[in-house]
Amino acid sequence: MRQVVASIEGEYKRCKALGEGAFNQLKGSELTQAAPGEGNSVTTLVWHISGNLASRFTDFLTQDGEKPWRDRESEFARRTVTREELVGKWEAGWQILSDALQRLNDEDLGRTVTIRGQPLTVCEALHRSLSHASYHVGQIVFLAKSIRGGRWEYLSIPPGQSREYNKDPAREKPPTSFTA
Repeated sequence: MRQVVASIEGEYKRCKALGEGAFNQLKGSELTQAAPGEGNSVTTLVWHISGNLASRFTDFLTQDGEKPWRDRESEFARRTVTREELVGKWEAGWQILSDALQRLNDEDLGRTVTIRGQPLTVCEALHRSLSHASYHVGQIVFLAKSIRGGRWEYLSIPPGQSREYNKDPAREKPPTSFTA
């Protein structure tokens, strides 16, 4: 049975779609624009999310989630990339996650995995990772909205449209796949 795993998977898909909805509204140069106060750019956040997902979910059940090949510090380096490179990096991390989730069922949730040598149940590791991804996707959305200003296209319920939304709340369903 995959009821709980499927629910977690759905939330990851929703998170991914929000990130894409945000960075797809930006022009090339805006993707590398840093947040105020030496904050991260969308590109930096994409590199970090992808690096984290790749490290955590490569050989998820059998190896420590912090891989020796991951260079976390480099994920935060300022870089200029094309949109295609950004999307490729983004998709790579999410694909590794998707592949790992497809192999899980609810019976696996009580198994133990390790992250940085610390034991966690699979359920704890998934919730921790989902929270981490959501936190950084929220930063992407906030930054993209700040950059777009009045040109921002809302990814959820626009101000003043709650009643209209409540007429069809089923559209809140997560995407059916991890592919954009």
